[in-house]
Formats: sequence, C-alpha cells, structure tokens
Amino acid sequence: MDAGAEAGAGGVEPDSSGQFLRCFGRQMKLLRETAGLTQAQLGDRVGYGEALIAAVEQGRRIPKPELIDAVDRAVGARGVLTAMKEEVAKARYPSFFRRFVSLEAEAAELHAYDTHLVNGLLQCEEYMRAVFGMWRPLLDVETVEQRVSARRDRQKLLSRTPKPLLSFVIEEHVLMRPLGGTSVHRAQLEHLLLLGHERHIELQVMPTDRDEHAGVAGPFTLILTRTGRRIAYTEVQSNSALYTEPAKVQGFESTYGVLRAQAMTPRESLTWIEKLLGEL
Repeated sequence: MDAGAEAGAGGVEPDSSGQFLRCFGRQMKLLRETAGLTQAQLGDRVGYGEALIAAVEQGRRIPKPELIDAVDRAVGARGVLTAMKEEVAKARYPSFFRRFVSLEAEAAELHAYDTHLVNGLLQCEEYMRAVFGMWRPLLDVETVEQRVSARRDRQKLLSRTPKPLLSFVIEEHVLMRPLGGTSVHRAQLEHLLLLGHERHIELQVMPTDRDEHAGVAGPFTLILTRTGRRIAYTEVQSNSALYTEPAKVQGFESTYGVLRAQAMTPRESLTWIEKLLGEL
C-alpha cells in the first residue's frame, strides 16, 4: 500500500461496533438496575417503549443522542452515558468508513467522482433505502434504518454555516440506472436538480460517449479540511484508504481537474438531468 495511505486498506478488519454497543448496553443496564428501575419504568420516564430500552441494553439498537441524554438523567448517571455519545454515533457506520466520515464533517471543500451510485451526500431518502435494501450480504431492517439515519446526518454538511464548496462529477450511466424503480429514480433526479441550483454545489455529468476519460482508475473523493489538510479517499467493497502524502493527493487533484474539463458543465448537466427526468 502507498506510504501516504492511512488505516483501511489491505484487508477487512473486524467491525468492533457490535462489541462496543453491547458494552454500552451492559453499562446502561447496570445504571438502570442501580437506580431501581425496570426497563418499562425507565421507558416511561424517558418517553420510549420498553422494547427499545431492552434492544439498546442488548446491543441490538443504536440509541439516538437524545435518548442517551434522557437515560443519563433518569438513572442519575452524572454524564457517564452522555460521555459515550460520540462513540455510539460512530457505530452507525461500517468500521472502514468511520475515519472518512469524521474528516468529511470538517470539510471546507469536498470534490467527488462517482461511477456506480449517486454520492451519499446527494441521495434522497428513497434512493438511500433502495441502495441499502439491495446490499449484499443482505442487511437486516434495523441496520438499514441505522445506515439511512447516519447518511442523513452526513448530509448536514450541505447546509452547514459557513457553507463548504462542493462539486461532484457523476457518470451518465449512474443517473440513467433506475435503482429502486421509476418513482425512486424520479425522486432522485428531482433531488439532484434542487441541490444543483445551490450556489455552493456544482454537479457535472460525465457523458458515456467521451473517447478521452481521466477517471479510468475509478472513483475517489478529495477533501480540504477547515484546518487546511488535503486528503484523498478511495473505496472498493469494504476496503478503503485515506491518502495524506502531498504528492499522492496532488495526483488525485490533477485527475479531478481533467475530469471536470471532460464532463458537461454544471449548467449543461442540469439541463441534461431535466431532459432525462422529462422522459420518465
């Protein structure tokens, strides 16, 4: 692996999120019992059902931040549970993706080239559910809901103040593929048109008929953090790599510049998407 790559490539590491959630659940159960509360009583106090309390204690559900806060107060934990909120939130993501998500949240600029799916930051909820629903191996219903919730949280980047500069080059065939059926396809294209008219978001379609193409090595994402770090990220299946070595990152940046030049302009791309939507 390239010397500038950080953790993630070279094999799939075991996902530790399940173990952490079980530990969190045992801690929550111990604090509940110490407070002399049953699962039903705690649920009544915090406004959630007994079944959800049981699922969290067993490590089968990822609790929302507001539930953690409410339970911490109800059992008199004095911040023991709330101190773990950040780690609990990270458990919603696959292990290979967590480092990237933390960097993405700090982006002053983000530029992505996508070849298989609409970028997660640009997906409407219907499209997310379709994608996670057809994942292989199959994801259980609870995991799908957790992944959808986590992806929607990532999208807060789009409306953050100050707004980051975002650009996306998307292969034409990605936008033509009706994942989830016609209604989902239409919803996704409509969502792209809305986002594409935001001043800080630029979408470009890469036509399939281009006889010169700089992206033959595959998709990638570039990030400039608010502290000035320049990072490149690649992912295939469950393997990922973060690159921070300047020469390596510059190579990705040069490739992205050529891709933008080869793709339709943002205005042409929105017109193309409008035309495709009108044909559905």
